Amino acid sequence: MKIGIDARWIFPEISGIGAYTRELIRSLARIDALNSYVLFFDNRQVLDRTITETNLTQAGNFSTRILPFGVFSLRNQFLLPGILKECGLDIYHSTNYMIPLFAFPRNGRGRIKCVTTIHDVIPMIFPGHAPKSKKARLFTVYKQLMIEVGIRSHTIITDSNASRTDIIKHLRIPEDSQDKVRTVYCGVSPQFRMPAGGNRFAEAPVLQEPGTKANNRKRIILYVGRSDPYKNLSILVMSFFAAIKVCPFPLELVIAGPLDTRYPEIAILISRLGIESNVRWTGYLSDDQLVKTYQNADLLVHPSKYEGFGLQVVEAMACGIPVICSNAGALPEVTGDAAILLDPEDVNGFTDKIHEVLVDHPTIRRMSENGIAQAGKFQWSRTAEETLSIYRKTANA
Repeated sequence: MKIGIDARWIFPEISGIGAYTRELIRSLARIDALNSYVLFFDNRQVLDRTITETNLTQAGNFSTRILPFGVFSLRNQFLLPGILKECGLDIYHSTNYMIPLFAFPRNGRGRIKCVTTIHDVIPMIFPGHAPKSKKARLFTVYKQLMIEVGIRSHTIITDSNASRTDIIKHLRIPEDSQDKVRTVYCGVSPQFRMPAGGNRFAEAPVLQEPGTKANNRKRIILYVGRSDPYKNLSILVMSFFAAIKVCPFPLELVIAGPLDTRYPEIAILISRLGIESNVRWTGYLSDDQLVKTYQNADLLVHPSKYEGFGLQVVEAMACGIPVICSNAGALPEVTGDAAILLDPEDVNGFTDKIHEVLVDHPTIRRMSENGIAQAGKFQWSRTAEETLSIYRKTANA
């Protein structure tokens, strides 16, 4: 079987989808020496970096090809179908929703089978999820595109059962075709782990008199992700502001990700509340920098209105960091009983739980241990094994 994987979703600055694509490639190279793979890139530097990061020089059944156009280019629609045929593929896997539509007829009778990973359909659930994004501005086009992708894909992979339910609903997958939408959980990369020396929350802190240096240690509340409105950062900022007033030690909110100038509302809210000195934006972080950011945090708070999986939540748990998050989308499914779940609009609830967790060491220790155990259920090797099984079934269908 010859499989093409569209690695153009790995951008110079790694995002969640880029991480998914890279880790899938890395794990497939480790478990599958039988089938052959062609990886499609549109950036030579990203290609070289990915080969190094995934150790593909040791995988003789993997080859690469540079395409002179991106996934959203019109040339992608008109030229990629011929390239896929030229490569003699049996399976083409796009690790995000955009596929070359003309390569895959609506009747499903093309020689090459299409596997598409659709991580979520957030724009269809929340049309105002990110009002200044291209998906929002071209929503009618996006909606029709997604329905076409649903029709033309032979198999759809998604990251959770919650996302699977929404894909079937919003892409109007007929009842007799719903088996083609398959849940395959993401994994957690091995570098997301506790710092050397073990779980720093395992031992109870030495009791100190009020006002001493130990008790006044600054606690770090972490958020990881974008600033799109559906991520609900305003709720996080307001609950953080309230928590400052009730916690008996200094607090810092670290927002791991770039400040999105399209959505200045959060920065304005921070300024209006007068807490600029308590909030730090990190900008883009490399993998190593992100791991250290998790390891230095005391608590991850993620009030998003929807997640198709919630990779940052699992990464935090793998690092032993207690998690408070919303009860929306796939988050309850992914966190199990390891996190505190709240309504995404419950400012008072987030404030109360931030205070409750940070002042109570037994709660911190219990949540840390439960989170590590829960995160251990998500392995990229399992993601790759289940994806490879889907390739086989799709090719033989």
